[in-house]
Amino acid sequence: MKLFKHLLLFILLVFVTPALATAGWWMLQDRPGTWSSADWSSSGLLPKAEADRKAAVYVLAARTGGLKGAFSLHSWIVTKQAGAASYDRYDKVGWGAPIRKNSRPADGRWYSNEPFIVHALEGKAAEAVIPKVEAAVASYPFSKPGDYHVWPGPNSNSFVAHVLRSVPELGATMPPNATGRDFAAGIGAIGWSAATGDFYATLHGLAGLSVGATSGLELHFMGLVAGIDIARPALKIPAYGRWEIF
Repeated sequence: MKLFKHLLLFILLVFVTPALATAGWWMLQDRPGTWSSADWSSSGLLPKAEADRKAAVYVLAARTGGLKGAFSLHSWIVTKQAGAASYDRYDKVGWGAPIRKNSRPADGRWYSNEPFIVHALEGKAAEAVIPKVEAAVASYPFSKPGDYHVWPGPNSNSFVAHVLRSVPELGATMPPNATGRDFAAGIGAIGWSAATGDFYATLHGLAGLSVGATSGLELHFMGLVAGIDIARPALKIPAYGRWEIF
């Protein structure tokens, strides 16, 4: 019983309290009331495609809408072939055929929330991985109508995480508050990623851990992530995301 109480206290301090604090902050933000009143236009974050001749791959993310935005991001993949005059955007949504191509501007706001670049790859390195990214998108197993679940997944972040795992050459990692990134079908998954140098274990994305060169140390609970990044010094705060130490 004493061990159980200590475990509850740990969960309360490490996961619940930061998440509630972030939710309180989120409720104070000026947010659109409905989907139709939200701003989905280009944020101008990415350079004009026709002005940059290099190939590129971007992982983008933005806070999602409603109360969900307090706890999670929506993420997507953007590619551009060398010399192309436009970008291609791939993301997963919760209605209709879930995997969408170019349904929004490549750097569009999400529910009025400004996107940010999670990871960027340009030039020859990007050109080499774009076919692999497209193959990973095509091979995503949860791409049929009804294959979307907000929590614990598979959702938009589960989709992007699948692409990143399938194409480790991208060298990208998902933000800690991209809820659904650790989703695993069935009971769960356990393994070692030689590409990232991480050991990981998860129970359906509801509880687990990751430790290694890329992840640092992460503890996962009900889609929330707490931990510390050693390679790029930062604290990983549940619901909030990364808090850079330097």
